[in-house]
Amino acid sequence: MTQVTQTQFKGIQLTENALKHVLMLREQQGTDLCLRVGVRQGGCSGMSYTMDFEDECKITEHDQVFDYEGFKIVCDCKSILYLYGLILDYSDAMIGGGFQFTNPNASQTCGCGTSFAV
Repeated sequence: MTQVTQTQFKGIQLTENALKHVLMLREQQGTDLCLRVGVRQGGCSGMSYTMDFEDECKITEHDQVFDYEGFKIVCDCKSILYLYGLILDYSDAMIGGGFQFTNPNASQTCGCGTSFAV
């Protein structure tokens, strides 16, 4: 895993590689979007991670917002209970590449890395 950016005390942490990659993806969208991270029921282990760009106007007072030098990560109040302390990393490896979730709240994770149990 690459080094976590200067955000060691944030509820959802990004590595430098993850931040670079989401900024590149956001730039391809052509608008100033935030990244919403959450969980939903489902997946091989019981809960699945969700992640998508959305317009900042959809942020509500019930959301947790983490600022990374002007880039916002948003998480709803229910999901943050399962994600607090999450480290989001990105790898461009040919096998096993993509976004990787390291969740200190997960009691088990599936082999694909996109679902977990608490």
